[in-house]
Amino acid sequence: MLKPNSLRAFLTDSNSFLKADPDRLLMFVDEGRIVASGTLALSHEYRYTLNLIVTDYPGAEDALLLPLLAWLRTNQPELFENPELRDNAIPFDVDLNNNQTVDISIKVALTERVIVTYDDATQRVNVAHVPEPVHPALPDQGERRPVYLHDRQIATMPFPVGNP
Repeated sequence: MLKPNSLRAFLTDSNSFLKADPDRLLMFVDEGRIVASGTLALSHEYRYTLNLIVTDYPGAEDALLLPLLAWLRTNQPELFENPELRDNAIPFDVDLNNNQTVDISIKVALTERVIVTYDDATQRVNVAHVPEPVHPALPDQGERRPVYLHDRQIATMPFPVGNP
């Protein structure tokens, strides 16, 4: 599974708290299952719930959630496009530790396609983790831009030029 590490890198790079203390971001793969495609080649899909937990977080929740949404828009677009998935796509819980920090748990349903092929010439079985198809209506992620809340920078993240 590649998406948890990809998301971890994206969030850590986008959030100054996580960049300074990456061990505050815990990740768990829950309710995982393998869905076989039914082909002779053993292609399949991983389906699982990724539980992200940020402990003792002192910042604005938007500094975590906006980068998460940006990553999901590219890497799990059906959470935005499928009305049946949208309403319950990203549940979260917040524990108010004290007046300054919270623990945040965010759950996201993820999928990853794995294509397995056999090469007659080399007699090798090849495994490829396939990225999500590029969405034709979405612009490239764009360069990193600062994210502000009430005139205070809370994060940086790739964001397309303009207001999509």
